[in-house]
Amino acid sequence: MSETSEKINLLGLSPSKMEAFFAELGEKKFRAQQMLKWIHQFGEADFEKMTNMGKGLRAKLAEISEIRLPEVVYEDISADGTRKWVMRMPGGSSIETVYIPEKDRGTLCVSSQIGCSLDCSFCSTGKQGFNRDLTVAEIIGQVYVAAMSFHAPGERRERKITNVVMMGMGEPLLNFDNVVDAMQLMMDDNAYGLSKRRVTISTSGVVPMLDKLGDVIDVSLAVSLHAPNDALRDQLVPLNRKYPIKELIAATNRYLNKLADRRKATIEYTMIENVNDSLEHAQELSELMKQVPCKINLIPFNPFPNSGYKRPSNNRVYRFRDYLLSQNHIVTIRSTRGDDIDAACGQLVGRVDDRTRRSAKYINAVQLDSNQ
Repeated sequence: MSETSEKINLLGLSPSKMEAFFAELGEKKFRAQQMLKWIHQFGEADFEKMTNMGKGLRAKLAEISEIRLPEVVYEDISADGTRKWVMRMPGGSSIETVYIPEKDRGTLCVSSQIGCSLDCSFCSTGKQGFNRDLTVAEIIGQVYVAAMSFHAPGERRERKITNVVMMGMGEPLLNFDNVVDAMQLMMDDNAYGLSKRRVTISTSGVVPMLDKLGDVIDVSLAVSLHAPNDALRDQLVPLNRKYPIKELIAATNRYLNKLADRRKATIEYTMIENVNDSLEHAQELSELMKQVPCKINLIPFNPFPNSGYKRPSNNRVYRFRDYLLSQNHIVTIRSTRGDDIDAACGQLVGRVDDRTRRSAKYINAVQLDSNQ
């Protein structure tokens, strides 16, 4: 193992683990708070510039630890201000992170896995297959990259990111421990200081882990439902065959009941033309959601190659929404953002990885030709 790989990456230490790290060095608890601020609020990765720590401690830190940041291989900014990054992980695979600015907030969509094992039929990420879970450093590193993109290293960051949603690549509850540690960092006052109401975890319905989640953290919850009955959801979200809708709704209510405040779940419903977008589906969904304190987020499908699905017309989307509104549900339609730089989640990674492979083939071909 190389010297670099043996070092502890402090970027990925949760507040409690950072305290334990400094305790092992014989240092007091406040050192952990200082380090969290240096990394996550000032974006500083050079121990020598952490001047409120003694010279001996800085030397010791450099010897046994590091602050290893993600490798950004692609970044683009949409005309509407949406930012997208592709970050290459150790092993060569990439993940995608998206920042969406709005009038009163800035929302960062964060990935939890490389690829996804759930294979939802309408998701381009699932079609890439599953590679591995992301580490805490790789998850929080996405927040770091986005937060620090708005200012120079060493300057205290501006609060551009007001919300984080674990809705990127992967199923967060299948990478439970690392996602929880990363969310603890997002909410810690010495790191990103986000409100528990403004950190949201999205799940397709891993019921046992959803129950476990409610015992350790109280972030906001989004449920990827996408169908109002088991027969249809079995086709769209194969996980439903293991944890059907009735079990998912019961687990959602159990989670909400553990929260100290009266938060609602967000029900995510991707609308696909002539699949789940009829008035009959809206009627089924309405009856189903009367069982859950929730707001419903309708998401017109983002087409991707070979999906076999189409985006519904605006008329069908509005008819679906209007029926739900008539039944006194809280309903929003997710607007399309950044479509000039990408479409559905996961597509950007595929294109960048493909360009990277083509580039490598080109370089190898040139080298082979020059050697002949």
